[in-house]
Amino acid sequence: MDLADGLIDHPYDVYRRLRDTAPVHRIAGPDGSPAWLVTRYDDVREALADPRLSLDKRHATPGSYRGLALPPALDANLLNMDPPDHTRIRRLVGRAFTPSRIAQLRAPIRQTADRLLDALGPHGTTDLIASYAAPLPITVICDLLGVPDEHRRDFREWTDALVAPDPARPQAAKEAVVAMLGFFTRLLADKREEPADDLLSDLIAVRDEGDRLSEDELMSLAFLILFAGYENTVQLIGNAVLALLSHPAQLAALREDLSQVPAAVEEFARYDGPALLAIRRFPTEDVTIGGVTVPAGDTVLLSLSAANRDPARFPDPDHLDLARDASGHLALGHGIHYCLGAPLARAETEIALVALLERFPDLDLDLDLDLGLADKALRWRRSLRARGLLALPVTYGV
Repeated sequence: MDLADGLIDHPYDVYRRLRDTAPVHRIAGPDGSPAWLVTRYDDVREALADPRLSLDKRHATPGSYRGLALPPALDANLLNMDPPDHTRIRRLVGRAFTPSRIAQLRAPIRQTADRLLDALGPHGTTDLIASYAAPLPITVICDLLGVPDEHRRDFREWTDALVAPDPARPQAAKEAVVAMLGFFTRLLADKREEPADDLLSDLIAVRDEGDRLSEDELMSLAFLILFAGYENTVQLIGNAVLALLSHPAQLAALREDLSQVPAAVEEFARYDGPALLAIRRFPTEDVTIGGVTVPAGDTVLLSLSAANRDPARFPDPDHLDLARDASGHLALGHGIHYCLGAPLARAETEIALVALLERFPDLDLDLDLDLGLADKALRWRRSLRARGLLALPVTYGV
C-alpha cells in the first residue's frame, strides 16, 4: 500500500479505512521502503511506551525506512536515542521546560503575540500562518536558546525544506542541512566566546565544564530544540485556528468563555494535531502488535492521528467538541519520549488563541485572498509527518 495516497489532503479518511480494516498494515514508508503502520489507539499508546521499540537506527535492518538523514553532528539527538543516553540528555535540558519556567515565559509570549497582531493593523486580510502562527513560536524558541534575530528567517526556511521537501528543488533539503550545520557551528562558537543568559549558553557550560555532553550531542540538542520547538507549535496554532473558523458554533462558545481555552487546546491537538506519525521505531526483538508479529529491525510507524480519531477511545471522534475530555490524546506522544517541549507548545497555543480572539472578534476565513489558491482551496504541506497548512488566509476587523 502506498502511504502517500490521500494522506496529505485527506488523512483522517484514509486512516479511518485502515483502522477499520486491521490494526496493523504493511506499507511503503515515506521513502518507499517497507514499514509497519499501527492505527488503533490502544496499540499505538502501548507501542509508544514499549522499550523494545527502539529509536536508535543501529537496530534497523538494511532497507528499512530510517527517517531523515542527517550528519552525525545533528543526528545525535533525542529522536535517535534510547536510555541511558536519552535519560541523561533529557534530564539536562528538562529544566528549561518545567512548569515554573513556562510560567515565567507566559508574559513574554503574550507580548510577542500582541506585537505580531499590532503589526497586522485593526482590519484587513492576511495569511495567518506567515504573519502569526509561524513567527510566534520561532521568536519564542529563539529567545529561549539565544539565537540572534538576523538568523531566524533563515531557520524557518531550512526547517520547511526538511519537513516538506519541494519536488521541484530536490537539492533543497541537502542544502538546508549543510546550512544548518554551518549555522550551529558558528552559533556555538559565538556563545562560547560570549556566553549569555540563555539555554544554549547553559548547555555549553554543561558540555565544557561537566563534560556530560559530547560535542555532537550538544549541537544535535540545540538543533532538535530549535527544530521541534518551532515546527510542532506552528502546526498546532494554525490547525487550531482553522478548526475554530470551520466550526462557528464552537468558536462562539469559546469566545463567551476564554477560560476554556486550555481545555480546548487539548481537543484541537486530538482533533487535528501537528504530526500524523510518531518518530519511526525499530523492534530490538520480534514483537506482537495488534495480533501481528513484527520482526526485529523492521520499521514501525505509529499513527498518532489515527489513534486520536479511534472511536474506541474517543466517541464520535471526527466531531470537534471543545467540551470533550480529550485527556489521553497522543498528539504529543506518550512514555519516555513524550514531547519535551509540550508544556511550552501548550502555553504558546493557549496564549496565541486568546490574544487572537480578543483582538479580532470577527476573524473569518478568506479563500478569496490571493495566495496562489487558484481553486480557492486550502493547501496542506506536502509532508507525511507534519500536519500543517501552507497558508491560512483570513479577514479581520471588517
